[in-house]
Order: sequence, then structure tokens, then C-alpha cells
Amino acid sequence: MTDRDQAGRRSGSADPERELLVTTAETLAAILDSAVRIPGTRITVGLDPLLGLIPGVGDLLASLIGAAILGIAARLRVPKIVLARMCLNLLLNGALGAVPGAGDAFSVWFRSNVRNAALLRRVVQVPHPTTAPDWAFVVGILGMTLALLIGAILVILWLLARLWEFLR
Repeated sequence: MTDRDQAGRRSGSADPERELLVTTAETLAAILDSAVRIPGTRITVGLDPLLGLIPGVGDLLASLIGAAILGIAARLRVPKIVLARMCLNLLLNGALGAVPGAGDAFSVWFRSNVRNAALLRRVVQVPHPTTAPDWAFVVGILGMTLALLIGAILVILWLLARLWEFLR
């Protein structure tokens, strides 16, 4: 990296690669949370709440796609506290989104991916060095988020199976 590039990074000027990654995250967030406007309203929906309609795996799939924004944030070396916030947004959306019906309405309202892309846009202006503990933190949070989400989905599926047996 040249001295000019380093000076640009320190001053917060736009690096084309960083800008492309942030724009990619924003585009992915729009596809997941606000791609289509409901006619006659100001409400927009995306792929996230629609995937949530698939029993059992829809919310997991939507969260996995949304985790790509976290991967971009990690690649851009955002502070750990911002990654934690982004993970909590994703976890909250995934866990509450797993509740049939009401969870999909929550996903439409909460828009975790748009929130995460906005967080990323705000913090990417100033570069932050990443260390081995930062990577361990990110991997740990992503692993815990995924484990909790899978656990929540399994509990819901188990409850639905018990309900099915009871009703038969």
C-alpha cells in the first residue's frame, strides 16, 4: 500500500474496495428486508420475511444469508462492539422470526439486515485494525448465533410435532 493510500485510509476517504463491500452489504440488506413495496402502502418487504414462511428452515436460511453482512463487516475490520450489535440484531430477528405468523410481521418491522448495513456504513469511515482475538470473537459470536437459532427452530419444530400428536 502506498503512503497516499495509507493517508487516505487514515483520513476516512473512500477506498473503492471498501466502498464496494459496503454497497454489497446494503444491496443484500435491501433484497432481504425491503425489496418490494406492498401496493397501496408505504410498507416494503424482502426475502427475509418471505423465507420465514417456510416452516422450520426459512428463518435459518434467511439468517444465514443475513450473516453474509456480518462476514463483510469482519472483512472490513469493524470494532467488536459493532459486530456484537450486528449479531444481536440478527439473532433477535432469527429467534423472534421463528414464531409462526407474528415472527414474520416482526421481521418486516425490525429489518435487522438494513439495521446492520446502516451500522456498517457508519463505522467503515475509520479503519480499525483486527487482531487474532477479534477474529476469535467474531467466530465465537457467529457460532453462538447459529447454535441459538438452530436451537430455537428445533424447539418450535418439537412443539409443533407434540401439538400434531395431541390433535391426532
